[in-house]
Amino acid sequence: MQWTMVIPLKPLTRAKSRLADTAGDGVRPGLALAFAQDTVAAALACAAVSDVAVVTDDERAGRALAALGARIVPDAPRDGLNAALAHGAAVVRDTGPGAPVAALNADLPALRPAELSRVLAAASQFPRAFLADAAALGTTLLAAAGDRELRPAFGMDSRMKHRASGATELLLSGVDSVRQDVDTGDDLRAALALGVGPYTATASAGLLIPGA
Repeated sequence: MQWTMVIPLKPLTRAKSRLADTAGDGVRPGLALAFAQDTVAAALACAAVSDVAVVTDDERAGRALAALGARIVPDAPRDGLNAALAHGAAVVRDTGPGAPVAALNADLPALRPAELSRVLAAASQFPRAFLADAAALGTTLLAAAGDRELRPAFGMDSRMKHRASGATELLLSGVDSVRQDVDTGDDLRAALALGVGPYTATASAGLLIPGA
């Protein structure tokens, strides 16, 4: 089964505000873009992924991610994360009805293509499935196979919300790179310990990472 990944990315100037203790206002936009670049590059390198659609209105990010091979979808709803994801999935299925789609966070700088393949292979066994984040509170991936609606419920307590919506939780070990999103300095330290991609490695060089 070949998947299309739908990755939402808010305007870079508003991204990653919780990293304020680690990266200043002038650094965070570039850091957020680096996370997205490493995420998109790893997703495109995954054997189970045929396409990556990034939902964003940020021109700088759009240019950089298109250069990697991503399809850029304007955030027409402009009504938050879940509306952007639903819109992106709808655009994908307008051109490929019944295409398997998976929402993926844009802040997975340590993402490994082989680990993403494992998660998607497991997700293909269910109509809808999700993977919890490293904190076991949120969600980093939500998949919908066939003609099932994505029905994203990202945000606070999204693990509980996705489970309550009927999506199957994927209880996999050895896929830490798909779970490790980055919201805080400690998250960034954990991602760096896993081994981040080249864009994040460059953008984070010289930062004082809490706990490092």
